[in-house]
This record gives sequence, C-alpha cells and structure tokens, in this order.
Amino acid sequence: MAKVRVLLADDHALFREGLAGIIAAQPDMEVVGEARDGLEAVVKARELQPDLVLMDVQMPGMDGLEATLQIKRALPRTTIVMLTVRDDDDKLLAALKGGAQGYLLKDIRSRDLLEMLRAALRGEAALNPRLAGRVLAEFRRMSRQGPSLAAEGEEVLSRREREVLELAARGLTDKEIAEALVISLYTVKSHIRSILAKLQVSSRQEAARLARQKGLV
Repeated sequence: MAKVRVLLADDHALFREGLAGIIAAQPDMEVVGEARDGLEAVVKARELQPDLVLMDVQMPGMDGLEATLQIKRALPRTTIVMLTVRDDDDKLLAALKGGAQGYLLKDIRSRDLLEMLRAALRGEAALNPRLAGRVLAEFRRMSRQGPSLAAEGEEVLSRREREVLELAARGLTDKEIAEALVISLYTVKSHIRSILAKLQVSSRQEAARLARQKGLV
C-alpha cells in the first residue's frame, strides 16, 4: 500500500523536525517536503502534490490561512490540517471555510495527533471536542441569522473592509492593497479573513463576485 505523502509547513525548524520524526516513524506515512512559510508551502504543494499538508497558522509573509486557500484551489484533493499554538475562533472558522479538514492545537499528544490526521484523511473533521463545540455554536448562530447576512453585507462590513474588498475586487494583491491604503500587509490579511467570514464565502474571488452582485463595490 502506498504511503500517505505529507508536507510540513511551519516556520520553526525544531517543531518541523519533531513532526518529521513522528511522521517518519509511521508505517503508512512519509514526509516528502518541508516549508518555512506559506508561500513556500504553496510552491512545494504544487510541485510535490502531497496527500496531506500540516500547516501552521501563523507564519511570516503569507500565513497558513492564505496558503490553505491557494493550495485547495490548485489541489482540491489534498487534505490540509492546521496546527497552531493559539485557540482563536476567527482563525478556526476562517481555516475551515478556506478548506482545511482540521484545526489542532500544538499541545496535542503525538498519539492523538496521528489519530486525528488519519481521521482527516478519511474525510472526517480533525477537531478536538472543545473546538468542535465552537464550530457547532457558530453554525447555529449563522442558521438563526438565515441567508440575509451575505445579502446585507454592506451593513456588516466596516468602512475599511469595504475599501479592502473594493481593491481586491479590482485584482490588486495584498501587497498592493497595503501600499494603496498605507496599512501593513498583516492588517490587509486580517481584513480579508474578516470579510470572508462575514460574507460567508471561502475565497476572495467569491467575495469579489458577491460584492459586485450586491453593489458593495
């Protein structure tokens, strides 16, 4: 049986080495590549076409959330599981909407990690019970709000978010948006994640299309 091909993306070399050792010890898995940031993860994913990507959320340059969006667009069959030190609801929801199959905290035990990864490869959600509860609560909240949220996006989005969305809809990159609005690249990425969550879409292209339909830009 062919081994599961795994790509590791994390900006901490020591953590990558630890993960690589855990994966290499499994009879059904192998590490085929490592990346130090989101952009490198996207490039290597396209080159190596792994079955599974373990993706850190916070990385310099392109973060794990944006890298996940890009990888899933190029390789929809690749399973992505996020790893993070921070328990953040916004990033959790953004990751799942972006196509991640799981969201795990880095304090997880190796045995539980491997169990979750195998579950994700089977198409199951790799979430601990506490995080799964938060996703369920958000789903219920969105269900109570109904379909009107996206339709009322102009009331949901802040003035700055509308400015960012308008530039994104014109095709500007995050760097170009940051320069145009005189804000940091990190702030642009944060606004993009917030826009995707508020409009209940998984990519900036969908957000731009919805914005045009609703007259937001």
